Amino acid sequence: MATDPPRPRGVLWTPAHRATTVASLLVVTLIAFESMGVATAMPTLVADLHGQSLYSWPFTAFLVASVVATVLSGRICDRRGPGLSLVAGPAIFVAGLVLCGFAQNMFVLLAGRVLQGLGSGTVIVAIYLMIALVYDDRERPAMFAANAAAWVVPAMVGPSLAGLVTETVGWRWVFLGLVPPALLALVMLIPLARRLRTEAPGEGRRAGVWAAVGAAVGVAVLTWAAQHPSPAALAYGAGGLIVLAWALRTLLPPGTVTARPGLPTVVAARGLLGGAFAGMEAFLPLTMSAVHGYSPALAGLPLTVCALGWSAAAGVQGRHPDWSREVALRLGFGLVAVALVIFAFVSQPWFPGWLAFLGGVIGGAGMGTAYPSLSLLLLRFSPEAERGFNTSAMQLSDWVSSAVTVGLGGVLLALLASAEHPSPALAALAVLLTVIALLGVFVTRRWPTRE
Repeated sequence: MATDPPRPRGVLWTPAHRATTVASLLVVTLIAFESMGVATAMPTLVADLHGQSLYSWPFTAFLVASVVATVLSGRICDRRGPGLSLVAGPAIFVAGLVLCGFAQNMFVLLAGRVLQGLGSGTVIVAIYLMIALVYDDRERPAMFAANAAAWVVPAMVGPSLAGLVTETVGWRWVFLGLVPPALLALVMLIPLARRLRTEAPGEGRRAGVWAAVGAAVGVAVLTWAAQHPSPAALAYGAGGLIVLAWALRTLLPPGTVTARPGLPTVVAARGLLGGAFAGMEAFLPLTMSAVHGYSPALAGLPLTVCALGWSAAAGVQGRHPDWSREVALRLGFGLVAVALVIFAFVSQPWFPGWLAFLGGVIGGAGMGTAYPSLSLLLLRFSPEAERGFNTSAMQLSDWVSSAVTVGLGGVLLALLASAEHPSPALAALAVLLTVIALLGVFVTRRWPTRE
């Protein structure tokens, strides 16, 4: 049996790569901590700012801004390279942290969340493009594995740490405490941005501003409908879906809906995988608490196990740069499908709840195997002048499908069950999500022949 060719050890920490690795991982870690910590601090801060009626809006504002920024950053990166977005993204993110930290009312807080979303969406695309320029194809698996690992510590300690900070020194320091490391990341990124090419090699596809706004509005409406299930939510949710469909016609590569072999399959697969996993992730804590009687603290532990499985699997694939990414992607879908079958059984009170931890490990391993493979395949199939557009398209596919599946779960919960007795709705959702994962196995079987 043929063996992998020799590969330098520690490619991420060589003198040529060390600064890039540290800066990008620091940015990802900060975004992860912010994502995990804000949800924990939100009940306290909205009460302090007398904004209970606007409880969902800080999350919605961040999401809408992220969608717009992701699309526009992809366009900028294709035209000018990632340098500008690498600097502008963290700078805007820091401004949002400061504004939220000193907010005296909900409207200022919302403005800060918009800035945070703009900064996060801008820099996420730029980091992908920076990885494509700095690391070669055999080095990228290790870098994507490191990015996955950067989410593990925030997932494990972020909510608890944010809760401790909120109780001891106040919720404002959940934001302000991230400013110094964010400024450090910005300082480290400036010389890296200067060294990267400032001009793209050609004219790639361009995403329209109005299409970006339409996608943001559509995702926001779907998310709001999911958070407030009602007959009216079905109506405006359908309207948001129509607007979103119109926007995605220009924001996704042609052939994405039909999973045409090649790049369209990569973007479609990201949507299928992200949507299937997000649906389980959103309702797993409810399953553990309402169906099996776990306390709020313990109900979220399966998600921590998911994060550990994700990181471990990403680390394994990172040590094998010559693995077939097409095969790894199908394996990831298969593992997620197995996890969803376990979720279907765990959603019933007669099934042992502790098996959710096994499902979490398997599902996380599937995501850790498939997500880096998707990122690598995207770069392989993308012309260099279109990498920014395609990266934003892949991220959009993930966000949109996640909003749809989580929203669908909310609709099923309202129609078939209740939050107190959710088992019938959760079983139906788990079956649908399993079908989505199996569809992913099917659509990723065919790939174009590459010389």
